[in-house]
Amino acid sequence: VQLQASGGGLVQAGGSLRLSCVASGRTFSRYGMGWFRQAPGKERAFVAGISWSGSNTYYADSAKGRFTISRDNAKDTLYLQMNSLKPDDTAVYYCATTRRVVSTSSEEYDDWGQGTQVTVSS
Repeated sequence: VQLQASGGGLVQAGGSLRLSCVASGRTFSRYGMGWFRQAPGKERAFVAGISWSGSNTYYADSAKGRFTISRDNAKDTLYLQMNSLKPDDTAVYYCATTRRVVSTSSEEYDDWGQGTQVTVSS
């Protein structure tokens, strides 16, 4: 699956962004999906995951209550709505596919998008 992430940008603390990830190449609806992020000097970290049907979601503690993951299988698109953004959310955000229902481990993800930069200013 080829993944194209977009929607990143520069936003002030407290603001919102909506990331999108468009999939192509294979049947998008067969895969669980996830969002990860990587800040400078840090390892890639799980942010949120969603099952193939959208009925199961899972969030990192840092994302709970502020971020919402969703998907539109008819449009082969994954979303991440991010509200109440903080400077600590600054990172490159990646979308990825998994054959698991939902997974928090990057090792269980197979295809990765190129990433989109999110910068939150204080």
